[in-house]
Amino acid sequence: MLRRNVLRRRRVTDANSTVNRDTGGRDAARQNAAEFVGTAFLTAGVVGSGIMAEDLSGGNAALALLANTLATGGVLFAVIAAFAPISGAHFNPLVTLEAARRQELAKKQALPRACFQFLGAMAGVTCANAMFGLSPLEASNHIRSGGPQWLGEIVATFGLLTVVRLAGSPATVACYIVAAYWFTSSTSFANPAVTFARAFSDTFAGIRLSDVPAFIVCQSAGWGLAAFFTQYLKSGAKT
Repeated sequence: MLRRNVLRRRRVTDANSTVNRDTGGRDAARQNAAEFVGTAFLTAGVVGSGIMAEDLSGGNAALALLANTLATGGVLFAVIAAFAPISGAHFNPLVTLEAARRQELAKKQALPRACFQFLGAMAGVTCANAMFGLSPLEASNHIRSGGPQWLGEIVATFGLLTVVRLAGSPATVACYIVAAYWFTSSTSFANPAVTFARAFSDTFAGIRLSDVPAFIVCQSAGWGLAAFFTQYLKSGAKT
């Protein structure tokens, strides 16, 4: 009798798990659409505000960076608040990979979601260029290379993923990015999808395509460090 009850509960649990997996499958398209649009708005915010800031700052680089920073923080806060209930508001392949690593996202959904983030970033940069009368896609000549900037990307990404893991609210993430624009030598790209897309805007926010791989490697290193560090902190909290 006890054995039959255990088997019955197991069948019910398995059935519920199947329903949850099926529901997740039906929701995947909606979540990917949210990631596409959210990443597009984020990238358009970074690139478009950079173009506007450079046009209006009269050659004052600090003023242009400040305007670019505030606009980026604002759009990041807005898209996280808007899309978090739908997709978790990753807008960053590294955030998606971290969610898959922690089993908060099915691993089979991680690659499609990252692809939609890259596509969204490209849509955002294309739109930003076009809105300001520039060529929709134009290779950037903005040099971003060397040890100090690579270290800046490691630090920026480590901080971002740590904040996302430990807090993750729209305000904390946006505030971190606003600050990291200024305290990191790389101005805190911290996002492989947005980094790649910015190579196709020869503007204030651009980056040479040849500099992109090193940035992404450093971002991945920052993610690895953040994953280890936050896991260490969380394991201590459980005990």
